[in-house]
Amino acid sequence: MARLREFDTDAALDAAIGVFREHGFEGSSAQMLVDAMGIGRQSLYAAFGDKWQLYCSAVRRYGLGECSAHFDALRSGARGMDGIKAMLRRVVNTADQACLGTGSVCEFGASRADLAEINASLARSLSGAIAGRVRDAQREGDVAADLDPERTAEFLIASISGIRIAGRSGADRRILASLAEMALRALH
Repeated sequence: MARLREFDTDAALDAAIGVFREHGFEGSSAQMLVDAMGIGRQSLYAAFGDKWQLYCSAVRRYGLGECSAHFDALRSGARGMDGIKAMLRRVVNTADQACLGTGSVCEFGASRADLAEINASLARSLSGAIAGRVRDAQREGDVAADLDPERTAEFLIASISGIRIAGRSGADRRILASLAEMALRALH
């Protein structure tokens, strides 16, 4: 008879996210993971499979949470541009913290199909939400009418990644805010 899991898998996965955010996949040992997760190796493998499957689960969970936070920011203002500004402000305010999504792309690019699909799915979702707010801002006269909303969303996502990397490399809040402001200026 199989034993019931004696730990909270969501809490354990959140702990693994913390390790992977700071150390990446290659820099995270199984011992670091089980120590942070508060479980034994057998429990890790039984619940999550191998280290790679745990990593993919962590990237997916982290990415869904980040997308949700971006969606909330995008919806936070009455005008489309208010939401776009709120999203970029959120990124500036958290840019000193490691981003597992950006880190996974920097570490693996598109070399692992399963991870690439997770990241692509999250990017499509976020891109669609941003493009929607760009269209709103165009109707409201705050974004140039001749900009393609989908390409503009991709530009903003690339800007977010750049701000996050600058933040992790030690750029101060003033520099990060100026990067966000330059991205916003490109929309006019």
